[in-house]
Amino acid sequence: MDPRIGAIEALKADPTISSLRRSLDLSYGRPELEAAMDEFYARFVQTGDLVFDIGSHVGDRIGSFRRLGARVVAVEPQPPCARAIEAIYGGDDQVTLVEAACGSRAGTVRLHVNSANPTVSTASAHFVRAANGAGGWENETWDAEIEVTATTLDALIDEYGVPTFAKIDVEGFEDAVLTGLSRPLPALSFEFTTIERAMARRCLDRLTALGFHGFNLALGDDLSLAFPEWLSAERMAAQLLSLPHEANSGDVYCVSGRLSRPDGGPCS
Repeated sequence: MDPRIGAIEALKADPTISSLRRSLDLSYGRPELEAAMDEFYARFVQTGDLVFDIGSHVGDRIGSFRRLGARVVAVEPQPPCARAIEAIYGGDDQVTLVEAACGSRAGTVRLHVNSANPTVSTASAHFVRAANGAGGWENETWDAEIEVTATTLDALIDEYGVPTFAKIDVEGFEDAVLTGLSRPLPALSFEFTTIERAMARRCLDRLTALGFHGFNLALGDDLSLAFPEWLSAERMAAQLLSLPHEANSGDVYCVSGRLSRPDGGPCS
């Protein structure tokens, strides 16, 4: 039996981290979802690659990257989530946990904690203000603040090496994370929300300046790319602007270097 199963069940039964129960239920023990996730990320990640998982939450993407044979540096500032990652992956020497937030500079940052729904905890005060009164966000409350260690993508690269892929999911703080990067990577993704479209545009501008030139989109939790070809930053910005508010969120996938089609085939 996979030893992680016992760790996950123990975490679910722990009343001190009951707020993570729903995330653990959604993230683990779902073979069809795991297979779909692996198929999706296989276009970016291969055996022997290094991957940065920025904003790991309870680590479902870590599992996918490891099944694909990658080494993973998982960056997560919330103590309960870091505890879950350590419990699930602590026995895997190919997973390194960095208990910190990632941002524009090293030091410390104030984290706005949503105790009932930790997946939307954020280091962005602007994100909290944008969610206030927005449709679909009415029941979200950021009820605590904690000071956490902060690092940067450049600092992580200096310590661990250049990743083939970086997943960035930090609830409205993605532009700060990209400010802390000074070189292009082969590929990365960043989350966006329809309550903070201007933040997504800043990310696209930053990535273009760094040398990224192909962009695609996955809406919500969909594990497929929306477009058969990579788009320019301007076309991606227009797509994000045109989305209805109800689309809520998704991830933008970004590549540098010679482009293949999003399905892995050569561009025509």
